[in-house]
Amino acid sequence: MTRGQLRVFLGAAPGVGKTYTMLEEGRRLRSEGYDVTVAVVETHGRAATAAMAEGLETVPPVVVDHRGLVLSELDLAGVLDRRPDYALVDELAHTNAPGLAHAKRWQDVQALLGAGINVLSTVNIQHIESLNDVIEQITGTVQRETVPDSVLRAADQVELVDIAPQLLRGRLSQGIIYPSGRVDAALSNYFRLGNLTALRELALLWLADEVDSSLKRYRAENGISNKWEARERVVVTLTGGPEGQTLLRRGARIAARSAGGELLAVHVTSPDGLRDAHPGELSAQRALVEKLGGTFHQVVGGDVPHALVDFARGVNATQLVIGVSRRPRLAALLTGPGIGATVVRESGDIDVHIVNHAAAGGRAVLPRLGGALTMRRRLWGMALALAGGPLLTWFLVTMSTEDSITGDVLSYQLLVILVALAGGIWPALFAALLSGITLDYFFIQPLYTVTVATPEHALALILYIVNAMLVSYVVDRAARRSRTARRAAAESELLASVAGNVLRGEDALAALVSRTREAFSLTAVRLLADGVELAAAGTPPSAGTAVNAAAGSADNGPAGNAGAEPTRLPVGDRAELELYGRDLEAADRRLLAVITAQLEAALDFGDLTQTAEGLGSLAATDKVRTALLAAVGHDLRRPLTAATAAVTGLRAPDVQWSEQDRSELLATAEESLATLSDLVTSLLDVSRLQAGVLGISLAPLETAEAVLPALEELNLGPAEVELEIPADLPPVLADSVLLQRVLVNLLANAVRFSPPGSKVVLAASAFAGRVEVRVIDCGPGIAPERLEDVFVPFQRLGDTDNLTGLGLGLALAKGFMEGMMGTLETEDTPGGGLTMVLSLPVAAGAPVTAGTP
Repeated sequence: MTRGQLRVFLGAAPGVGKTYTMLEEGRRLRSEGYDVTVAVVETHGRAATAAMAEGLETVPPVVVDHRGLVLSELDLAGVLDRRPDYALVDELAHTNAPGLAHAKRWQDVQALLGAGINVLSTVNIQHIESLNDVIEQITGTVQRETVPDSVLRAADQVELVDIAPQLLRGRLSQGIIYPSGRVDAALSNYFRLGNLTALRELALLWLADEVDSSLKRYRAENGISNKWEARERVVVTLTGGPEGQTLLRRGARIAARSAGGELLAVHVTSPDGLRDAHPGELSAQRALVEKLGGTFHQVVGGDVPHALVDFARGVNATQLVIGVSRRPRLAALLTGPGIGATVVRESGDIDVHIVNHAAAGGRAVLPRLGGALTMRRRLWGMALALAGGPLLTWFLVTMSTEDSITGDVLSYQLLVILVALAGGIWPALFAALLSGITLDYFFIQPLYTVTVATPEHALALILYIVNAMLVSYVVDRAARRSRTARRAAAESELLASVAGNVLRGEDALAALVSRTREAFSLTAVRLLADGVELAAAGTPPSAGTAVNAAAGSADNGPAGNAGAEPTRLPVGDRAELELYGRDLEAADRRLLAVITAQLEAALDFGDLTQTAEGLGSLAATDKVRTALLAAVGHDLRRPLTAATAAVTGLRAPDVQWSEQDRSELLATAEESLATLSDLVTSLLDVSRLQAGVLGISLAPLETAEAVLPALEELNLGPAEVELEIPADLPPVLADSVLLQRVLVNLLANAVRFSPPGSKVVLAASAFAGRVEVRVIDCGPGIAPERLEDVFVPFQRLGDTDNLTGLGLGLALAKGFMEGMMGTLETEDTPGGGLTMVLSLPVAAGAPVTAGTP
C-alpha cells in the first residue's frame, strides 16, 4: 500500500490563519474531484473559520468524558473506515484524552498516513519539540504539547502561513481571534509585539533550515557534489590602503546578489604592527562598512594569508575578496608569491576574488623591511649568498681582464651588501668570507691558490668583513626600530578601535574584552570581579577548572593551550582578566598592560556613574519634597479651614442653630477631618516611600483575598464590578495591606470615571511566572501623551474639587507595587477607556499555568 502524503501548515502564533488556509485548500481539492473529509477542526469560535468548514463532509468526533469534562476527539477508526483521499486534521500537537488509541494526535496522523490517506494538518512554531526552550525564553510560556521534529521533517510539504505582527494584534483587538474577555490579557502577554516578531523570525528560520536540508537530500540523492550556495557570506580584506573602498563596494555587490547575504570586512594587524595601514583610510573604510550594512573585524596574525583564511573559515565565509598587490612586478620576483597567491592556494572551497584597483602595481622600490629579521629572511639571505656568489664569479671570470680587479672587488662588495639587506648579519658574514676567498682564488696572483702574500691584502680582507658587519648591523637595528614603531602604531590602532566602539554607544567593558579576544586571536576572554563575571567574549575550554560562563563558540580561537589553565592578569585590586587560548609573547603582555589599565579606568568610571545616579535620585527626592511642601500649603488648607469654620460656628455663643443646621455643620467638620486624616496618611506614606523605609511584609497571598476586602471597603457589588478571577490562579508574593490599598485606589478611580450603566471589569491571569490583575473601565480614558503623568505626585489631570486630595493615589499605588517587586502600568481599553495592569510574582512553589496558548 502506498503511504499517504503529509502537508503541514506552519504558523508563528495562534490566529495567523492556518486552519482557515487548510480548509480553503480542502475546498480546492474537493473542487478538483478529490474525496475530502474533515477529521477534526478547532474553530475556537471564529466565525470565518466556521464558515469555511461548512459544506465539507465531517467525520463525527468521539466524545470522551474525562473527570466530568466532555471532550471531543478525532475518531481515528471512523476516518480509517471512511478512507477519503484527503483528511483534514487540525492541531497536530494536540494531546488526546486518556483511553484513546494514541496519546498524541500526530500519532493518529501517522496511522492515517500508513493507511494511504493523505493528510492536511496545522501546527504552530511553539509546538516544535527542539524549539521548546527557545519558546520559553521568548514568551515565558512552557509548552506542554509538542511535536517531534522528525515528524515535521518527514512531511512531504511544510507551508508557512504568515501575517505581520501588527496586523495580527489588530485582528486580536477586533475580537476575531479570542473573545473580548481574553483580548487584554493576550495583548499584554503572549501577543506582545516583540514576542510575535521573534516567533515570526523563528518560524522563517526553521522553514529556511528545512528547505536547506531538503536541498542537501536532493543533492545527495542525485550525486551532485559541486557547491550550490544559496546564501553568501562575503569577507573583504582591508590593508588600510586606498583600494579598500573599491573592495568593499565590490564585496557588497556580491553579498547583495543573494537574499540574506552578509558582508564582513577584516584587517590583519601583525605582531610587528600595521602593514602599510593609513589610519585615516582605515577609519573611512570602517565607516563605509557600517554604511553598507556590514561588520568590521580586526585580527592579529604574523602570517597574513593564513590569518585571512583562518578568519574566513571561522565565520563560514563563502567568498573572499582581496585586492591586486600594490607591489611592482620586480618586487614580486625578488620576494616570491604575494598574499593573493597564497590565499588562493590555501582557501580550499572558499571562492577568492582578486579585484583590480587604481593602486595596483606601484613604482619600483626595494622591498620594505617589515620588522625584526625572521628566520625566513635569514634563509633568503643565505640562499642569495649561495646562489649569487657562484653566478657572480662565473660572470666576472668570463669578463675578467688585467685591469678589472677594482670592478671585481666592488661587485663582490655589492653582493655582500645585498645579502646583508636581505638576511642580516650572519648571511652577510658568510657572503663576505666566501667572496674574499673567491677573490683571492680566482682574481689575485698567484691564481687558484688561497694565499695572503702581503699584509695589505690581509688588511683589505679584514676591512671587507668589517664593512659587511656594519651594513648588517645597520639593517638589523633599523628593522628593530621599525618593529618598535609599528608595534606602537598597532597598539594605538587597537585602542582607537576600542574607543570608537565606546563612542558608538557600546559598553566599555564589553568592547574592551571583545576587542582583546579578537585582536590576539584568543579562544575566550573573561573579566571577573569577586568571582562574578562582568564581561566575556568567546567560550572558555571545558577542561580543567575553567568555567563555561561566556557565550559563543569554543572554536573561535586558534589551537593553543586550549584546555589548559587560563592566563590571569590583575585589573587593579578588584578584578581579574582571564585569557584562554595561545601563549602570549612579551610584547603582547605589554599591550595587555595598557588594556588592563583601560579596564580599570572603565570600572572606576562605572563606580562614578553609579554615584552620580545616586546623587541624581537624591536631587529628585529633594524636588519631590519641595513640591510636597508647596502642595501642603494649598491642599491641606481647604479641609482644615472647613473644619475650623464649622467648629467655630457651633461654639459661637450668640448664634442659635437649629437641629438641622447643627447636624450639617457637624457633618462638614467630620467630612473635612476625615479628608484631612487621609491626606496626612498619604503624605506619611509618600515620605516613607521616598526615604525607603516603608515596611513591607511579603507572603504568599491569594488574589481574591485582597480583591474582596477592597470591594467591601468601597461598597461595590456585582452591579458595579465584574470579577474574572480563575479558580486555579496561583498565589502571589505580596503584602496584603499594601495590595488592598492599591486595589482600592484603582477601583475607586475606575468606578468614578466609568459612564453610567457600565461595569468595571477586574480580571486576573497568570503568565510567565507572574500574575496580572487588570482593572478595566470604559470611561473617557487618558490622552497617550499624558499616560505617564498619572503616576507623578500632585497630578490630578484637571480635578480640583474639595475631596480630590493631593493627587498622590496612583503615585502611592505605583510605589507600593514596586516595593512588592511588582509593576503598575497603563493601557488603552479596546473600544475606549483605561486599563490599569498590576503585575506581581507568583509565590515560590506555586504551580505556574501556561497562559495564552
